[in-house]
Amino acid sequence: MDSEPPSSPQVVEDGGEEDEEELSGGEEADLRSSSGRGSLLTRRGITLRVLLKDGLVEPGDGVLAIHYLGKNFVGDLLNDGKIRWVETGQIFNSPSAWATHCKRLVNPAKKSGCGWASVRYRGQKLVQYKTTWLHKYQPSADMSLVSEEDDDEDEEEGKTALQADEKNKNNKPGLNDLMVSRRTDRERIPVRYCTLGTRDAARDSHTLVELSAFSAINRFQPFNVAVSSNVLLLMDFHCHLTTSEVVGYLGGRWDTNTQLLTVLRAFPCRTRLADRESASAVEEEICQNLFMRGLSLVGWYHSHPRGPALPSLQDIDSQMDHQLRLQGSNNGFQPCLGIICGPYYHGNQGVASTITPFWVVPPPEQRPNDHGIPVAVEVTYVQDNFLTSDVLNEMMLLVDYYRSAPDIVHFNQYWCPDTTMMDKIKGSLSCHAPKDQAYSQILEHVYSQLSSIH
Repeated sequence: MDSEPPSSPQVVEDGGEEDEEELSGGEEADLRSSSGRGSLLTRRGITLRVLLKDGLVEPGDGVLAIHYLGKNFVGDLLNDGKIRWVETGQIFNSPSAWATHCKRLVNPAKKSGCGWASVRYRGQKLVQYKTTWLHKYQPSADMSLVSEEDDDEDEEEGKTALQADEKNKNNKPGLNDLMVSRRTDRERIPVRYCTLGTRDAARDSHTLVELSAFSAINRFQPFNVAVSSNVLLLMDFHCHLTTSEVVGYLGGRWDTNTQLLTVLRAFPCRTRLADRESASAVEEEICQNLFMRGLSLVGWYHSHPRGPALPSLQDIDSQMDHQLRLQGSNNGFQPCLGIICGPYYHGNQGVASTITPFWVVPPPEQRPNDHGIPVAVEVTYVQDNFLTSDVLNEMMLLVDYYRSAPDIVHFNQYWCPDTTMMDKIKGSLSCHAPKDQAYSQILEHVYSQLSSIH
């Protein structure tokens, strides 16, 4: 991040039990001159400001990092010892406050962040700089004061990662497991399909794959697709609300005579992706809503919050599975549309989200062990006359659901130096505007609710 946002960024102070206390200048001097294992020689006693003042670390952009359960977070070290998270511009008073916040986004059950053991300065854990400081100014201090939390954190992270791996082995994703099989985004470089070759168990299932065109594989798109603008608006709104990945279903109709798939309604899943119990209840509610409206399940959507809107290997396998399920037992053909929405990827053009409809063609018969081929689907977007009460009601339900979530996007913050998050979502949703020009006034109540979230 080259410059600070033009408005005062949010300062996060709550870091759980490990949060450090600010020391006055006199206390800092006492800390240096004190000897033995006094009350100041706890993990609360030595702050980043102390390390900065004594020249053990220097302020800089992107010099701080957290690596937790496959997720990376990058921060700037400011001159006053505070930390600015590059992703959002939020300011944190201490390593523990930042670590706790970031880890709760990945694991909401996380109670504390063990900041000094979790945050790295230029690749080295901060706890090692604390040890260096103690060797220099408190040579008689008990070094176990700074090593305990380091060991605990490594043990806990390893244990949690092992549990997650065991869970993934025992639970293959299916249609009903869709919401518990997603993972948060990382920075990933897409690869071309032709480079994949035969399936390889060692390959990361979250590898992104570029889409092919039907013409590139000597095929014609076997169906036509029409998508309502209200579907795109609700889906885009849902994906903007949180920095975590979200998922939802698509309802519509399939006309076998015209081979036209019409997508008429989006059904956001209001649940945490790892919450298997509530996922079942949410899916049942969506099935009832589909039936009441005389609609069929015709697809699904999910977000890649900060990454390209391209399918991963896992997405390709899931999409192939859904296509086979919707085909049914009578061998009749019914397409299943997959859509990926990328709201906060900085490679997007302007403020509009990238929305990618895709389908998967089975691999060639002579290569049955290859991945399916992800192909771009040509879609006709149909502008609705007005926003329906259904869509507005669903938007308000989503706001209420995510209001207290730890990963809610704060729309008073800045997306880029001259654009707030509120400007970003308004600009993106305007791409799906209905014909009725009064839609922006209708949405003002929704936007006011977003503005009230802090």
